[in-house]
Amino acid sequence: MRACAGVGRSPEHRGGGAQGSRRALRFGCGRGALGLAVYYVEDDDNIRQLVLYALTQSGIQAEGQPDDAAFRAACAKSIPDVVVLDIMLPDVDGLEILKRIRSTPGKLSRVPVMMVTAKNSELDIVRALDAGADEYITKPFGMMEMVSRVRAMLRRAPDWGGGRCEDVLSLGALSLDFQARELLVYGAPVALTMREFDLLAYMMRHPGVVLSREKLLQNVWGWDFGGGSRTVDMHVLTLRQKLGEHADAVETVRGVGYRLAGPRPDDSVVE
Repeated sequence: MRACAGVGRSPEHRGGGAQGSRRALRFGCGRGALGLAVYYVEDDDNIRQLVLYALTQSGIQAEGQPDDAAFRAACAKSIPDVVVLDIMLPDVDGLEILKRIRSTPGKLSRVPVMMVTAKNSELDIVRALDAGADEYITKPFGMMEMVSRVRAMLRRAPDWGGGRCEDVLSLGALSLDFQARELLVYGAPVALTMREFDLLAYMMRHPGVVLSREKLLQNVWGWDFGGGSRTVDMHVLTLRQKLGEHADAVETVRGVGYRLAGPRPDDSVVE
């Protein structure tokens, strides 16, 4: 499947028939080959249908909603395993929807969310991550990259069966509750996105070890993740912000990657 440079074109290219303009579309049947479902909120009919087709052809059940009202209605019927959310929607800004998702009690608040945006400045990306996004992709994007990123998120969705079995992982002031997907700092809860949680968990399993950016990408994002090492830096930045006075626990090793301060004294690099 080739990359589609047309995804994310300007409004004059937007169209689609009247049938699809304000209708939630479902592709595939059952829960898909992966057993997990994706909701894609995008008001551009052509982009929405193209992405849904690409996902389902890859064995992923995907349902599309053109606006916030349709998304609300879909969530009322069934909670998805991953949400792909466009920022620039006609009725409600995508970041506002994201904030509502994160503040909703129950399973929905823990669902991984990827933001789709035509804005690719560092500030815009940080705003999305700060609002609770786990991942982001900028327009125009290729279908192969979109499918790859969604697959990586599905592997780490809360209900995915391949996770580790420990209930709590503790190191100094930090404790990760894997059942609640929550970070506790001296017993006080700190909200993390799915990706921030997985990143910190991997580092806490390797205290005192220098972890290269490539190693972190491989083990936290997955082999088929299409992004670069800058993704790691952005997530470390937001993680440090949330750690507050404990931010210096995540140490930068120049030219290599990061290390979580811990009891292991060696400076071996995990490449």
